[in-house]
Amino acid sequence: MSTTSVYPLELEGAFRLAKLAGFDGIEVMVSQEESTQQAERLHELSRRYALPILSIHAPVLLLTHFVWGRDPRVKLERTAELAASVGADTVVVHPPFRWQSGYAGSFLAIVRELAAQYDIEIAVENMFPWRAAGKNLKAYSPSWDPRRMDCDAVALDFSHAALSGVDSLQFANDLGDRLRHVHLCDGTGAIGEGQVFDEHLLPGRGREPVAGVLEALAGRGWDGAIVAEVNTRKAKSERERIDLLREALEFARTHTHQTRRRRAITRSRRALEAILPGRRH
Repeated sequence: MSTTSVYPLELEGAFRLAKLAGFDGIEVMVSQEESTQQAERLHELSRRYALPILSIHAPVLLLTHFVWGRDPRVKLERTAELAASVGADTVVVHPPFRWQSGYAGSFLAIVRELAAQYDIEIAVENMFPWRAAGKNLKAYSPSWDPRRMDCDAVALDFSHAALSGVDSLQFANDLGDRLRHVHLCDGTGAIGEGQVFDEHLLPGRGREPVAGVLEALAGRGWDGAIVAEVNTRKAKSERERIDLLREALEFARTHTHQTRRRRAITRSRRALEAILPGRRH
């Protein structure tokens, strides 16, 4: 589970809910919260909740513009260093913004250099066009679509694929072995079709062929990470939020044919009931 799935909860709350929902591991989004930037704190939470940190998402959002300074190369290097320190295999990074011209020009070389230096994968995530006054804008450079980039590892986000009008199954097939990381979610339509927001719906609640992609990956023995990155902010209680997270988890386990899902869900449900016995929130 990505820590963003329970935004705006703080980091420990994300670990706790990921454990209760039954996830196998966690992806940490580096944010303004200092604990997301500290290897010692991440180690502590990982041990306490018995959840390995599978990946670290670099602070590339507009909301994290000042985290670790303003130099995007420094941000990516510090993320790679943090990932190596906590035993994560993967760093997820967005393509550069067009106005980051110096960084954009050397982005792919930087990605390759840091991946080798820290012995991790740096997966470039697919994004989407921005739109204003009825026109698509070039917000990312060299592209919002990593299929057009000479990078070794790519992360597929289904919500971003929906917003950009990309068929996720075709995207996965085009990438082949370069697809190394999946953000599990869904979306209903493209930005040019009236859709405006990056939805991050639960998988199966949108129009992307999420189940088909997971089936195809499982069928070819794919060994990357599938990380739920879903929007649960409308949940009216913690119990409801956990139910949404479990729905995403069960969807993934069903379509990757993981028979252990029932045991994990039973364990997490018992843990939840021990903490919230008979309570309604």
